[in-house]
Amino acid sequence: MQIEVWSDIVCPFCYIGKRRLETALEHFKHKEQVKIIYRSFELNPHASTTNNQIYAEALAEKYQVSIEQGQNMCDSVAVQAQEDGLTYHFETMIPRNTFDAHRLIHFAADQGKMDEMSERLFYAFFTETKNIADHDTLVQIATELGLDGADVLNMLTTDAYTKEVRNDELRGSELGINGVPYFIFDRKYAISGAQPVHVFEEVLAKVWKESSGLTNIASGGDQCTTDSCDVSS
Repeated sequence: MQIEVWSDIVCPFCYIGKRRLETALEHFKHKEQVKIIYRSFELNPHASTTNNQIYAEALAEKYQVSIEQGQNMCDSVAVQAQEDGLTYHFETMIPRNTFDAHRLIHFAADQGKMDEMSERLFYAFFTETKNIADHDTLVQIATELGLDGADVLNMLTTDAYTKEVRNDELRGSELGINGVPYFIFDRKYAISGAQPVHVFEEVLAKVWKESSGLTNIASGGDQCTTDSCDVSS
């Protein structure tokens, strides 16, 4: 079984959705025959690489509310993440451009480390609150996973893997994906949003047994879109 996951590193629901899928897979007896492919999706392709506005401030500006209200939104999501074993530090988290981080995931994929790189980047952003637009930071993260730092730096200073990122984004657009996380199972069934673990378990079982046209099994889960990332609920 192949699962394609469209996500963005700065999307709080993407990390939650990733962890819920992984939890469901732990209870799936065919998990060794499941391949996960992470597809690129930029929530804000025009985001700065040098912005110093923390997440709460960005939310306050976006939704025209106070910084305190923005922080309350962040706190709510942090509690949700904690329920899935994740630690979010919104107080020092600064959302920046993710294009190079996506290129690095594709680079890591060619080294057989796509899953490890995706997980490490999420952790770096949400837990360690590192600048994932900074090349030195990305090189450091890559070397931690055993990749060659010089090769990674060379990749980042060229346009390598730009085509791969754009192809993912184009494919997502063709499929009508306008919010993440978005999961497609064997190009037959889809889940949008960070659905509960039992939903992933049900779809895994269904997909294993069936093959038909792409059907949206579940929708309406928490997600970020190119226009908004409502964490107020």
